[in-house]
Amino acid sequence: MENTSRRHFLKTSSLLLGMPVIPMMAPKKPLLSFSTLGCPAWSFDKIIQCAVEHGYQGLEIRGILGELNLPNISMFSPAHIASTRRQVADVGLQIINLGSSANMHFIEATKRKSNLDEAKKFIELAQMLNCPFVRVFPNDLPKDQNEAKTVDIIIQSLQELGEFAKGTGVKVLLESHGKVIQSDMLLHIMQSVNHSQVGLVWDYFNMWSVTKEDPGLVYTRLKKYILHTHIKDANMQANEEEYTLIGQGNAPLHDALHALKKGGYEGYYSFEWEKLWHPEIPDPSIAIPHFAKNFRKYWV
Repeated sequence: MENTSRRHFLKTSSLLLGMPVIPMMAPKKPLLSFSTLGCPAWSFDKIIQCAVEHGYQGLEIRGILGELNLPNISMFSPAHIASTRRQVADVGLQIINLGSSANMHFIEATKRKSNLDEAKKFIELAQMLNCPFVRVFPNDLPKDQNEAKTVDIIIQSLQELGEFAKGTGVKVLLESHGKVIQSDMLLHIMQSVNHSQVGLVWDYFNMWSVTKEDPGLVYTRLKKYILHTHIKDANMQANEEEYTLIGQGNAPLHDALHALKKGGYEGYYSFEWEKLWHPEIPDPSIAIPHFAKNFRKYWV
């Protein structure tokens, strides 16, 4: 199928699914999700079972059984995607975000195109899943590239993805991640992109662990663009993080959550337990239930 025809098919078919994109209404209670980064050895059935059992409303798909290239997973193929949608919807869950590995900082043409192509495949998949967000990374400020040019290419890449996402019901969200974690730089990027289909995933810990910027001030600056969050806790010692269950670290978790609630944030609070990258941290069977059970203590 030619690309134009494929885009037309995707746009048309999404209207026929009868499953509207998630409305972002002010919650009476926090909307909770967790990233499958935290349970890399779990099947999709087990992920759904855990989410339902512990009162989560959403799922953030980063990978399934260690496979991070979501469009290549059988359950997301054209033959199986309808049953996957039903499996999620039948238990009252929403797939809120697809976590791509696409990096926006590459200036070299081949690498840039490869990463943009990956992000576009995730946008197409998100549309078919009625998932409102696709995450991309900034992600680096390479020493062999002029910093201003790197920031410009991030901006251009986001604008291209925003145009690609028009009419799909999907927004492309840049995560505060890697070396692009200063609030002034993120604000400059968002203001320069200035696209209705582009926003931010705010990972307060990624920023604070390096910049030590006050989460309340960061949220005030970036509020307009924050559509999704990653929530975690850790003990910071000599600039090294040791991830902990929420409330057991020394990160400003309370400050970040208070800023979000007070500021009227209406999206999901998504628990990002980095088990795939840190196999030494507690098992997801401990961490994921703990987050749901204890979150309200800090959402005050």
